Amino acid sequence: GIVRVLLTQRPVGKNQGGLWEFPGGKIEPGEIPEVALARELTEELNIEVDSRTLRPLTFASHGYPAFHLLMPLYECVDGWSGSPCGAEGQPFTWSTREQLESYAMPPADYPLIGAVKRAMEMCSVVEPGNGAS
Repeated sequence: GIVRVLLTQRPVGKNQGGLWEFPGGKIEPGEIPEVALARELTEELNIEVDSRTLRPLTFASHGYPAFHLLMPLYECVDGWSGSPCGAEGQPFTWSTREQLESYAMPPADYPLIGAVKRAMEMCSVVEPGNGAS
């Protein structure tokens, strides 16, 4: 199948509204990042994610005028279920590797694109010797 990554569009009227981003959100006090991401994906997109299946991929460190963002990025290949649906009506899309750089994103998300594209490429590679013999 075609390897795709899920992107969501920030609501118009909010900070950086209209830009596309890798979905997620803030970590609540006492939460670990994987549990926070699973919670945010349920709240924002109505999908269930087993936080134990999330694998760290990379992170972004970006200084905004009012705060510094340290954003971990996780890979979730098959530990999720449901059909994404923007809980607040926000658009979402499944991007291919080739389309990824065509989306306008917040400055903190751009440095993540290279790692995402490499991970997508690895998912689409079929290693010899893994078939039935």
